[in-house]
Amino acid sequence: MKKIINTKNAPAPIGPYNQAVLTGNTLYISGQIPIDPKTGDLVEGDIKKETKQSMENLKAILTEAGMTFENVVKSSIFVKDMNQFALINEVYGTYFNAATAPARETVEVANLPKFVNVEISMIAITD
Repeated sequence: MKKIINTKNAPAPIGPYNQAVLTGNTLYISGQIPIDPKTGDLVEGDIKKETKQSMENLKAILTEAGMTFENVVKSSIFVKDMNQFALINEVYGTYFNAATAPARETVEVANLPKFVNVEISMIAITD
C-alpha cells in the first residue's frame, strides 16, 4: 500500500505527481527544484542558494514523513552545468554526515523544469 506525502513547507507539484510516496519502509521523493514554498518564486542567480533551497524543500518533505537526511539511502542530482559541481557539492555536503552519506549520482542535463540549474531527488528508508 502506498501513502502520499505532501507538505505546505515544500513547493506544490507543478504536474501530475506528488511530493513523495511512502510504500512499506521506503520513501520516494520527487525531484525538488529551487522554488521558495512561501512565495512560489524561483530562487535564482546563485547555484549555492539554488542548491540550498532544493535541499530545504527535500528536508521539509522528509520531516513531513517523520524522517531526516540520515534516512536517505540514494540521491540523484541533475545539473545544467557540471562546472558548478563543486559549488553544489559544497552545499549538499552540509546536510549529511560524511560517514553515513547516501549513494548518489550527479548528471548533467540539457534542461530542467522551469529552466532551473539544479534538481535533486531522494530515496529514504525507515529503520
